[in-house]
Amino acid sequence: MKQTLHKSGQVIPEPPPLRRQRDYRLLWTARTVSITGSEVSKLAIPLTAVTLLTASPSQMGLLTAAASAPALLFGLQSGAIADRLSRHRPLMIACELVSCAAATTVPLAWLLGLLNIPWLIAVALVIGTAGVLFRAANFPHLAAVVPPARRTEAMAGFHASYSVASVGGPGLAGLLIQGLTAPLAVLAEVLSFLASALLLRGIRTPERNKPAPSRGMGRDVMAGLRAVVVHPVLRALMAAGITINFFAMAYTAVYMLYMLNTLRIPKGMIGILIALGGVGGLLGAWITARLAKRYGENRILLIAVLFFPIEILTVGLLTGPLWWKLSLLSVTGLVTGGIVVAFATCMGAISLRETPPELRARVNATTTFAVQGVLALGGLAGGLAADLLGLRPVILICAGGMALSALWIWASPLRPHRPRPPDRPTPHSVDDLIAMKRHGWT
Repeated sequence: MKQTLHKSGQVIPEPPPLRRQRDYRLLWTARTVSITGSEVSKLAIPLTAVTLLTASPSQMGLLTAAASAPALLFGLQSGAIADRLSRHRPLMIACELVSCAAATTVPLAWLLGLLNIPWLIAVALVIGTAGVLFRAANFPHLAAVVPPARRTEAMAGFHASYSVASVGGPGLAGLLIQGLTAPLAVLAEVLSFLASALLLRGIRTPERNKPAPSRGMGRDVMAGLRAVVVHPVLRALMAAGITINFFAMAYTAVYMLYMLNTLRIPKGMIGILIALGGVGGLLGAWITARLAKRYGENRILLIAVLFFPIEILTVGLLTGPLWWKLSLLSVTGLVTGGIVVAFATCMGAISLRETPPELRARVNATTTFAVQGVLALGGLAGGLAADLLGLRPVILICAGGMALSALWIWASPLRPHRPRPPDRPTPHSVDDLIAMKRHGWT
């Protein structure tokens, strides 16, 4: 077993790799299975609404909003609730079981002839609310399962799960919808929630969380907000996340139109380019877990944030034959996928490190609320700006805006500061000159 020397002089054995830690394997597998099932549902439920229930555009808008509304309505409160708990795993299991039950009603209602748009909206709201509570409890629960020395590696593993789901989920959804029809394909999500709950139930690591004393929901929420705003590192991370997501969503709003109408990229290739981002995420998770051990999360974050504008700037300036466009877009998409995962992994690990245990759920909920809540504003701003300025100017503006995120990170305490050298002494004797030479002053 590897050993490390603590600053106190005590030799401490290094914890075993995560692949040998049973409880982390269960937690990681639970998240991977659950996320993959959700990716199937993201395609199956809208297709059910369009093809079987002939949903109108306004109804599709409501259905889409219902999936993200719980994060805005209950995001901050979920952190306060999770910080009041001494054990987070029971809440996580309950959330998965509630989501399982809600998803089960979709194929049942369809078979009974009862399925309609309001039903789908209600299911989306229930699953979305359970997901918000689950994420709030999962963040502090990770600290109980994974030792501090392995948390960056654990974060990388979770983000690798998202990359796997983004690559494999849509393809699996297509096969299931083709073979079972859209409503029955939702059964994949039902099974994924149930499997996740069973896997979580098998975790044996005891939780020794000391609940924060509650002073009421309003004050508890404000304590989380205050902790993020006052702490310079947490504040910089949140501000960078808001900046990145705002301009990323503004770019996403015009991306498809620009790729099809301006760059003339074939429709089939756009899906492949998006999938390459997921592949890059897998590579980024693998590389980040190893680089963090050598260079630390701070340095990786400082470097990663500099690369965020590369893909958007490339898209905005790209010209030439189709083979050149596809080659450059493939490379930048692969790199950006890795950079996004590297940034998100280090951001999570630093937040966990910098946040007091009794505030972890609230700080995570506050950051998530702000970073996710700005997505709708970014998409709206991107669409409106494109109507006024055109597609290419908006993409270039998004690249410039994305670069602003580096200012938040590089101006924070995450940037290493060289200690100021002591003033050079003035020699008063030969002995002083000899001493200065010994210490490198001459």
